[in-house]
Order: sequence, then C-alpha cells, then structure tokens
Amino acid sequence: MEQIFAIRTEPHIDALTMPENLRIGQMIARQRNACSLAGCKERYYNFALGQSPFPVPPALVKALASAADRGEYAAAEGIDLLRMAVAAFYRRHFGLAVEPDRVFIGNGTKELIYILFSSLDAVPIIPSPAWVGYAPILNLIGRPYLTLPPERERGFRMDPEALRAVLAADPDRRHILVLTNPNNPTGALYSRSELEEIAAVCRDYGCLVLADEIYALTTYTFEHFTSMAAVYPEGTFVTGGLSKDRSAAGYRLGVCVLPEGGPENLIADMTAIAATIYTAVSTPVQMAAVAAYSPNLEIEEYIRTIRAIHGIMCRYVSRAFAMIDGVAATKPEGGFYFLADFNALTDRLGRAGVAQSNDLSAALLAHPYHVATLSGDAIMLPRDTFAARIACVDYDGAAALDLYRRDRPKTSLDEVAFVNEAAPGMVAGVTAVRKFVGDLKRKR
Repeated sequence: MEQIFAIRTEPHIDALTMPENLRIGQMIARQRNACSLAGCKERYYNFALGQSPFPVPPALVKALASAADRGEYAAAEGIDLLRMAVAAFYRRHFGLAVEPDRVFIGNGTKELIYILFSSLDAVPIIPSPAWVGYAPILNLIGRPYLTLPPERERGFRMDPEALRAVLAADPDRRHILVLTNPNNPTGALYSRSELEEIAAVCRDYGCLVLADEIYALTTYTFEHFTSMAAVYPEGTFVTGGLSKDRSAAGYRLGVCVLPEGGPENLIADMTAIAATIYTAVSTPVQMAAVAAYSPNLEIEEYIRTIRAIHGIMCRYVSRAFAMIDGVAATKPEGGFYFLADFNALTDRLGRAGVAQSNDLSAALLAHPYHVATLSGDAIMLPRDTFAARIACVDYDGAAALDLYRRDRPKTSLDEVAFVNEAAPGMVAGVTAVRKFVGDLKRKR
C-alpha cells in the first residue's frame, strides 16, 4: 500500500544505545552472516552478554507456578508481603535496618533506575567506565548528566577527590552519584573505607547516591561487601533484584530501598510514575519473589554455590587475559565481569585500523577471532581509552552447577581443571584473543 503520510520518530531516539542483549545479538548475527557467506563455520566466543547462565532455583519456579492463577492487579509500589520480605532480606544479608515502607518494587532495576532518574531533581554523575544501561535511560528522558573520567592508575575505580571537584564546581545544584558495587564492567569491589570516603564527600555537598548493588550477593568473598546504605543511609537509594544472584533475569523483578528519612512524597511520586508507565509488576512474579526473598536453605545454598562458580570462572579468565603480553586486566571481586585494558597496544591498534575505542569490539569480533566484547561508548569509555568489558558466563550453567556439586574444586589446580571442563568455550576464547594480539604485533 502506498504511504500517504510520513511517519517520523523523535530525533533523540536515534541517539539511544541499543539495549545490551539486542545490541550484542545483532552484532554477532551480522558478523556470523558475513563469515558464513565467505564459507566460515568457526564458533564465536561470547564475552559480551552479561546474563547468569544458571537455571532458576526450583523454589522460585515452584512459587511462580503456584501463583499462576493470581490475575489481579497489584499495588504499583509492590505487594505488602513482598515489601516486608525484602526489608527482612536486607536486614538478614546486609545488616540494614530497612522498614517495608521504604521498599519499592519494579519491573527490574532498569525500570527503577528510570523512575529515579525521572523523579529526582538531581544531576546524575556517572564514573567511567559504566554499565551499558545508564546513558541510554538518561538520553531517553532528556536528562543531562556528568561523567567522572576513567582512572586507569586506580584500576578504573573512581577517585573521591574527582567527585569532590565536580561537586565543588556547582555547589548549589543537587547531584546524584551512580555507584555500581561490585562494579560492572570492572568487577571491582569498593571497600568499607572507600565507601566512607565517598560518603564524606557526598555529605559535604548534599549529594545523593544511587547504589546499584545488583551484584552484591555475587561478591566472591561476601564478608568483604558493604552496602553504601550502611555508611550513608540518609542519602542512598539501593537497587537490587533477582536477575544476577538468583538467575531470574526474565522474571523482571527489581527492588529499591529508599534512604532513611526520605521525604514522605517520594514513594507517592515513584508510584505515580510506575502506575502511569506499567500499572504494576506482574502479581505472579511478585509472589515468586516473596519466596526468593524469604529465608530458604535451598536458595541460600544456591546463591553460595553460583557465587563460588562465578569467582572461579572470572578469576581464571582475567588471569589468562593478564598473561597476554600487552594486555592488562582488572581483578574481579564480584559479578560476572572484568575490564581488559589494551592501551599498551594503542599504536599497533591504530596501524590495524582501530582508531578509537568503539572500533576495538568490532576488531575482536572480526574473522578469524570471533570474540564478542563491549568497548567504547557502550561502557561510557572515552574514544582514546582502549579497553573492553569481558563477561565470563559463556558456558552451560546447569552442567557447571552439577559438576561443582559433584566434585567441588579444592585447590587452584582443581579450579583450572574445572574451568577447562565446564567452560571450554571461554578457554578457547582466550586463545583467540591471544591470536588477535599476536597478529597486531606482527603487523608493520
């Protein structure tokens, strides 16, 4: 049918960064197609997509099935039973005195972050590098934001004094620092003393904190984790959910714990936005989440086990990258990721046509390497910083879980053997990166 009028989208939509799962999938699909046309049938190594590979705990699956007949709308801020369970969960695991009326339930943490950015009168400050989702949300709602430059000499950890300089430059404006801990994409964990330094700067200037702690329970040595809300309770919003430590990303269930003593209208304002956008989180999913946040020995064992496996996998892959001449790697302490630093190879990358950081992931994905990563704008890195986020989840999670439970690694050699058996694709992916670097060095 002939189109008789023009259909246009708003110009700012074109500038959005595609969501991580779609971006990576399309990127790999395009390269696969190009390779197949040339007769290539070699495998691809997915160090790009950060999704837990493990099956959902059976207790959650059972709870969701049991609530399948719950077809009624729920309250936009979340059902009371779940808000009480979340409050108790945060007291039990993180030592936070959380009242249920400070808990807000959303369709995943991304939706909650969208609501917070939309409702708070504060300029976001985002340390670089950062999770792929923050900037697109801010661009979508048209909210200006500031970034802190990457601190390579500090292992890409933010410098509190850099934050102080930004806040001092505009002391009359309210700001909100986005602090991801453990960090995505570096895997770094901020210690309690580091958080106290950051909190001191924030108190001096009345700066709020959005503490994205979705990976908290994946901290490899969990007793080292401290929530930002433990040191700055009056100014911290904590977000978390089911997608990482309980592997239920598709359930789309996130939680937000509001600051102590926050304004009474805050929940009401967030509820108004939520009700306007999506009415309420699915009632059956919320009922399943009650099981996920309630005391349950099976779920606690599951969290401990996948935490251990994530630690084994990420430490192995980061050490393997660090052994490649010319590549440095951050040391992951939690989550699924680390940052691979190729800056020592800047000149050689340039001669190979990798002129800016955005080009790095394309070069690694190209034939014959087939290594998918995220670099450049996707993780909010400047164009002259050549580093890539490496996700360590390209393996069969169910098989790895079974293997770990049958024969738990006891030594470092056992851990190497475990990775080689459970994640041969990642081992081969490291070899492909090593070849990429070797080929760079052979080019004149």
